[in-house]
Amino acid sequence: MNTDINQTITRIAEIIINELKLEDVTPDTFDADLDLVDEVGVDSMDLATIALVLRDEYGIRIDEDDYPKLTTIRIIAEYINNKLTSGD
Repeated sequence: MNTDINQTITRIAEIIINELKLEDVTPDTFDADLDLVDEVGVDSMDLATIALVLRDEYGIRIDEDDYPKLTTIRIIAEYINNKLTSGD
C-alpha cells in the first residue's frame, strides 16, 4: 500500500509540474505536504484543470465539492487511492 501511495504521489507531482509549468522542481523534490494554494500559488482554475487531468488519468470522478479539501499532493493521492479501492 505504501508503495502505491508513493507512486501516486510521484505521478500527481508530475501532472502538477507539467500542468502548471513549474520550473526548478521535480517529482522527487516536490514536497507532497506543501499546501498547493497557500504555498505553491495554485488558483481555483488551476485546481479544476488538475482535477480534470487526474480524472482522465485515473478514471475516477472528482466532485467539485471536494476540490477545497484537495490541498496537498499527499491528500490528493490518498483521495485517489480511496476512490480506486472503493470503486467510486
